Amino acid sequence: MGFDASVISGVVGFIELEFSLSKIQLGWAVASLALSSTFAMLIAGPLSQKVGRRKLLTWAAFLYLISALGSAFAPDFVMLIAARMIGGLAVGAALILAPMYIAELAPPAQRGRLVSINQLNIVIGISVAFFSNYLIQAWSQSGSATAVYLRLDVWQWRWMLGLEALPALLYLVGLRFVPESPRWLLMKNRPAEALTILTQVVGPEQAKIESAVITDSLSDNTDADSIGIVELFRPALHKVLFVGMIVAILQQITGINSVFFYAPMIFEQTGIGTDASFLQAVLVGLTNLLFTIVAMLFIDKVGRRPLLLAGVSGIAFCMLTLAYGFDSARYELPLNALSEFSEKAEALSSVAGQTFRSDVAFREAISSSAGEAWYTANEARLMQISVSLNSYLILFGILGFVASFAVSIGPVMWVLFSELFPNHIRALAISVVGLVNSAVSFLVQLVFPWELATIGIAGTFLIYGSFALIGLLFVAKYLPETKGKSLEQLEIELVKS
Repeated sequence: MGFDASVISGVVGFIELEFSLSKIQLGWAVASLALSSTFAMLIAGPLSQKVGRRKLLTWAAFLYLISALGSAFAPDFVMLIAARMIGGLAVGAALILAPMYIAELAPPAQRGRLVSINQLNIVIGISVAFFSNYLIQAWSQSGSATAVYLRLDVWQWRWMLGLEALPALLYLVGLRFVPESPRWLLMKNRPAEALTILTQVVGPEQAKIESAVITDSLSDNTDADSIGIVELFRPALHKVLFVGMIVAILQQITGINSVFFYAPMIFEQTGIGTDASFLQAVLVGLTNLLFTIVAMLFIDKVGRRPLLLAGVSGIAFCMLTLAYGFDSARYELPLNALSEFSEKAEALSSVAGQTFRSDVAFREAISSSAGEAWYTANEARLMQISVSLNSYLILFGILGFVASFAVSIGPVMWVLFSELFPNHIRALAISVVGLVNSAVSFLVQLVFPWELATIGIAGTFLIYGSFALIGLLFVAKYLPETKGKSLEQLEIELVKS
């Protein structure tokens, strides 16, 4: 999932030029995956009730493979979007089903850590995507015979997207060796199969106890296959649905996928250049990986609520730090740079030597003088020679934000989704809150390039930081603690009380 979603970060700069994309079109190239993911989340839960968690995950693996090949060979922007949206169907289904499957299989004392493995795998995929993008970018400029033969100098972005086929194949093969969810088997009146799987997980005696408890829980509710959306909104579920919705929105509204999917573009705004921006994106991926592991180690020890309180506080602080850092930046095209851009020297002469207080004003001045297409093609170099800011503060802000997210709401959200809702309605409920999460993700990704061009990078991060502060107040007031409790116990405490 992580590779499929974040590999686009290295692609945006190339396809913007190759397909002459507007900022909204560029946003579509990134966000199209989230759009189809939103649809997939809506249907994945109910569909898994009918066909099973494992079978639907296998279908998702096939879609990953089709998406990778379609993206790599896309002849135009429309086909690229279509291939990305096929991948989005897989992402949406897997995001919903993987944590639910793990939660239904895991012992209560280890559930948080085991569900977090799903987030860890996503994070590994993100890190690998950043690293593979960096290697391809560096290799494409090496001039080696192999790079020339593979046409890496003109097909960088196609190779970046095409590599997704490898993790897709691994995912497909790996699913052959996992069992079906025992809770789903019990819902389908297949107790012998469920007992066999539970025995492998918790031992024969505990397996009998858990099987009886699960069966009793299911017997108190309507048949899961007949559950409708109206059931989710009955008064007894208002509390858990409200918490789930707000957490789903908070995870995305603080801008995480803007950072992941546009990392090289963000780092280019600091003036470090294209190659260095790809390298720092790798650093983002490694930070994400490290602190996701930290979250896994502590989630069942300290609980979900303390991790969220600490993490969302860090998110707010780091986003506001980034807003301050970029607001303090100054932009001035040096007069001696006119010789480097000789083809536009005359047009740029009226701009060179002027100091601009924002990236928006600088961009507009250069674009008005030399043309927007020329500015887009030369943005990295222009920023490299023109911007003056505290690059260490910016790097601290971004890495701190990623670390705070990874240790808290990144993995914790999916753990909470798998715990909050009763057995009989869990699949539908996770689909609905997952849909909300994906819809917000789509909107954030779609408008990010437009936000950069319109209100600037400082204003964009200020908005994210403000949302984080609001989210922190919600977590402090409403979030329950769920660690160490069985799914059936949580149902009694959160729903039936």
